[in-house]
Amino acid sequence: MTDKAKRFPLQLSSVVDKKPSADRSNRSVATPQTATKNAAWENSRNTPRSGAVPSAQPQKPAPAASKPMARPAESASHVERSNSMVSDGVRKAMVARVAKQGVTDAKVLAAMESVPRHMFMEPGLSSQAYIDASLPIGHHQTISQPYIVARMIEIMRDNQQGGVLNRVLEIGTGCGYQAAVLSLVAKEVYSIERIKPLHELARSNLRPLRIANIRLHYGDGMLGLPQVAPFDGIILAAAGLEVPQALLDQMTIGGRLVAPVGSRHQVLQLIQRTSKFDWTSTTLEDCHFVPLRAGTV
Repeated sequence: MTDKAKRFPLQLSSVVDKKPSADRSNRSVATPQTATKNAAWENSRNTPRSGAVPSAQPQKPAPAASKPMARPAESASHVERSNSMVSDGVRKAMVARVAKQGVTDAKVLAAMESVPRHMFMEPGLSSQAYIDASLPIGHHQTISQPYIVARMIEIMRDNQQGGVLNRVLEIGTGCGYQAAVLSLVAKEVYSIERIKPLHELARSNLRPLRIANIRLHYGDGMLGLPQVAPFDGIILAAAGLEVPQALLDQMTIGGRLVAPVGSRHQVLQLIQRTSKFDWTSTTLEDCHFVPLRAGTV
């Protein structure tokens, strides 16, 4: 699992511009943005979107997920993103900021450093990929800020099995970034997206990285995936008033679920399954996510 080559058969240098960039380690940490602020920001920027670009998120088992996907000709958007002003140094500076904010799990930080976040953004936003803020990905959804991605995964890994995660479930694939990070800390990653264009976008974004241990599903995330449960860890990338019982039932004994809960005021919540019929809940910190919704679109 720690062998990056097994997770990314393609060297990151083949998809990331290696041109040196100015040292950004001294730039101040951006204040985390809420989805509402990001939406307003996006509208003010009027960033053009390609209507033909499919979106990333859950789907029925992707047929090519069981084996490395052959690399197709790179799309124009991926070429633009890989040629944007990003570098290993900029990503390392992002990880350093995340560590300064309190994330200490070395495996999580290494995964964050390995995944090229700009490859999951539209070309017009890729220059902003490594700031500590959530950013729009279309369909009123966002890619979570780097800190919250790392924090939630760190919490999920802090289990009684020494951080071992055999099978994890992500609710809300979005553009596919968090699934890519999860693939480096878990043996199997299942991710569900309810918005079909985002599900397709995630597939498009992940394809060039040839990650063999991610299974994307299009469907209602509130129902989970009982056919492949139980899961050692579950992460929700959207906030509901409560965590659906269906997801609680799909946890292993000792499993950990991390989710934002609430409406206007949201908090990050950790739920641990202690027995067949018992769970414990711990409130961790304030957060802000898009709403958790049922059904598919």
